[in-house]
Amino acid sequence: MGHLPPLPTWQELHPLVIHFPIALLLVAPLFIFLGAVLRKERSRVFLISALILMLLGTATLYLATQTGQAASRRHQVSPQVSAVLLEHRALGADTREMFTVVTGIFGLMLLLTLKLHIGIEELSPALPLAFLSLYALAVFLLVSAAYHGGQLVHEFGL
Repeated sequence: MGHLPPLPTWQELHPLVIHFPIALLLVAPLFIFLGAVLRKERSRVFLISALILMLLGTATLYLATQTGQAASRRHQVSPQVSAVLLEHRALGADTREMFTVVTGIFGLMLLLTLKLHIGIEELSPALPLAFLSLYALAVFLLVSAAYHGGQLVHEFGL
């Protein structure tokens, strides 16, 4: 009879955990876009779904940065690898902070529209597009951090 593999240690969880925020946070803008272009009665479902994805993605970013910090302490690395690792860690922290702010702003916008019984597009026609521009900046940080993480794994074997 087969045995289950051992549970990974905290330091070994980073490669498993990091894919959740990437996937969740890259899918959320699609729901925001659909919520912005659909009629009011259908848009709320998409906007609330987007907020849930953003909350889950942001929460898992916190977990990913913690496991990443633990994983980075396991290795003795060369100066070249250390430079990439430091950039990856800084981008990870910046990404976590940016998505915390972006998720908070979106949550407040959505709460405001729900309390006032209006659509986001009624606040300003440009608001969803302006928000998606801010979100794009956060995604740029996320992709940059992921790129550096990929370098650490595929070029340096960490």
